[in-house]
Amino acid sequence: MSFDENLINNPSKGMPRLLEIMRALRDPDGGCPWDIEQNFKTIAPYTVEEAYEVADAIERENWEDLKNELGDLLLQTVYHTQMAEEEDLFSFNDVVNQISEKMIQRHPHVFGNENRNKTASQQVNDWESIKAEERAKKNQTGILDDVALNLPALVRSLKLQKRAARVGFDWPNILQVLEKIEEETKELVEAKELESQEKINEEFGDLMFSIVNLGRHLGVDSEEALKQTNRKFIKRFKFVEETILSEGKDIQSASLEEMEKLWSKAKNSKY
Repeated sequence: MSFDENLINNPSKGMPRLLEIMRALRDPDGGCPWDIEQNFKTIAPYTVEEAYEVADAIERENWEDLKNELGDLLLQTVYHTQMAEEEDLFSFNDVVNQISEKMIQRHPHVFGNENRNKTASQQVNDWESIKAEERAKKNQTGILDDVALNLPALVRSLKLQKRAARVGFDWPNILQVLEKIEEETKELVEAKELESQEKINEEFGDLMFSIVNLGRHLGVDSEEALKQTNRKFIKRFKFVEETILSEGKDIQSASLEEMEKLWSKAKNSKY
């Protein structure tokens, strides 16, 4: 495989330049040995990682990092499409054209003749109808068929619950959700008494699923709420750690009582 060095070295060429760089990296004769050895499955974890790094840059509001991370994520698309081209599956242009068509089809109020004076909720209902048609074309007739398997578990739970709720499979009021949590908690305690790790895992999962459901009824995104709690935990623990170190002590030798007192101090100080 030969490649265009002039294109590769021309910073004004944008997307064609990146595509050519990837072609060169995958060249069996003169490319990078590591890049040549990769396949869809080995690259997939990097794709997920880069998506998280994009989200992290946004969370930190670091726009220079976001620019960099978006480039890394774009590279993942280019990587997968280059491998697909090598196997005559599809091309980069096929990917671009397919997402373009999808956006046009899903926005008839922008690109078609439908009324643009719709509320956000009306648009969501329209999108669900369009998505249902798309699933039918893929022989995915089930409501839950296209909820991605590899989403983070909390995110996937919320998506599954929202999908089911759209067809009426939902508790009508929050008290029933709370009762379900109480029921699942009792079942977890019973599983612990049986000392069956398999049963404990099952009941713990059921309890978490119910808590995600409670969050949904309260308008809380469980993933985002847990992220916020993680940040709070880190901030408070750092206070404990730094305070102990400032006293000339080693945190590993500090007692639980000492750490709990400092934790309470951090909590009362709005950490």
